[in-house]
Amino acid sequence: MEVKGTAVKSIKEYVENRYRTQFNDWVQLLPESSQKLMNGGVFANNWYPMKDGAVEPTKALAKMFYNNNVEKAARESGRYSAESGLKGVYKIFVRVASPNYIMQRAGRVFTSYYSPSDIAVVSSHEKGLTLHITKFPEPEEVIEHRIAGWCERALEFTNCKNVKANITKSLAKGDNLTEIVITWN
Repeated sequence: MEVKGTAVKSIKEYVENRYRTQFNDWVQLLPESSQKLMNGGVFANNWYPMKDGAVEPTKALAKMFYNNNVEKAARESGRYSAESGLKGVYKIFVRVASPNYIMQRAGRVFTSYYSPSDIAVVSSHEKGLTLHITKFPEPEEVIEHRIAGWCERALEFTNCKNVKANITKSLAKGDNLTEIVITWN
């Protein structure tokens, strides 16, 4: 399975920006294939192996900065990805669009970040919605939590308060799909 360079780049930039003095130590924790990736140029439009470009770097992030809490590391790096990706004109657009519209668009965008995948909003109501990931050949909890973190931060840009993205079913845990139930005030 592959991940778009944009996602890989955001993980690298997250560590560079938040933990600048420990960046090289973080790289040294990575498997050799991930080290090569992070030490080289990561190009936004290229595709990279998901394990080398996103899963292993996030696990190392958890080990080094989050007391081995992979869920927290994945969510925080997902939030950072939303912050860095939704700026400029996109940030203005997100602020005026409805939360449901943003998440419907996000579902389509995620399928262009993780290949192959199928991610869609399956239900929505005034203060929440449900996303389903039904196609993800190499399911990873790291990626599920990264997507949940991205959704939380993106919805905060739409002025939603107390956004919570709960993973109620998980392909990585053997369910037939991943379900992310998102609520807000």
